Amino acid sequence: MRILFIGDIFGQPGRRIVKETLPLLREELQPDLVLANAENAAGGFGITPPLVEELLDLDIAVLTSGNHIWDKKEIYPYLHDQINGRLLRPANYPADAPGHGLFVGKTAAGIGYAVINLQGRVFMPALDCPFRKADALLSGIPENVKIRIVDMHAEATSEKQALGWYLDGRVSAVLGTHTHVPTADETVLPQGTAYITDLGMTGPYESVIGMERQAVIQKFLNQLPARFEVAKGEVRLCAALLEADPETGRALSIQRVLRK
Repeated sequence: MRILFIGDIFGQPGRRIVKETLPLLREELQPDLVLANAENAAGGFGITPPLVEELLDLDIAVLTSGNHIWDKKEIYPYLHDQINGRLLRPANYPADAPGHGLFVGKTAAGIGYAVINLQGRVFMPALDCPFRKADALLSGIPENVKIRIVDMHAEATSEKQALGWYLDGRVSAVLGTHTHVPTADETVLPQGTAYITDLGMTGPYESVIGMERQAVIQKFLNQLPARFEVAKGEVRLCAALLEADPETGRALSIQRVLRK
């Protein structure tokens, strides 16, 4: 089974390159399942219900998120009321937060899969332990669903790596998001879990993590409040393609995907 996971879709430039490039990637890579992190699809801050539907209409099966999922207030009732649950928020937020962090479904070919969305705690808001939350969620997934993908949305490399080792052999992949900087450490861990510290950003790269760079530089210089805008210039799609055995859930390979 081939799974394409697209890194943080950032603003209109990120949405545009996904729309333009995904049909070509489907033809070239033949993924059975497409997933994406989309927490910053709306102007670089959060996501709105119409943009959720826009991305799902591209046949992206599940959208994951992170700490910016709460930036647009109109997403709260959407998360609470959505029927199919294909937009996830990190599972280790308090239980009464709207939405949920686990999706269990089937591909067009009938292969069962699960997607778990977690958020780290190092240099980020204090939440429930993502390690223990992963344990709890995995215990509730049907045994016959072997393909299990984890989006670990976290700041600290150490926390992402630790979760990868902690879940090695229990999930098909632990894929990092949040920093918007793709890493070159893709690997299959000894017990069969594919891992990468960060998928990178799908958005404008002549920027500071997606935003117009001059405003960000000025804020570093004077430490005053500033309004940030989504950058222009070169746009890239960053993702990872992994292959996994649907009978065992073990990853067979992982490779970075970059398109301009």
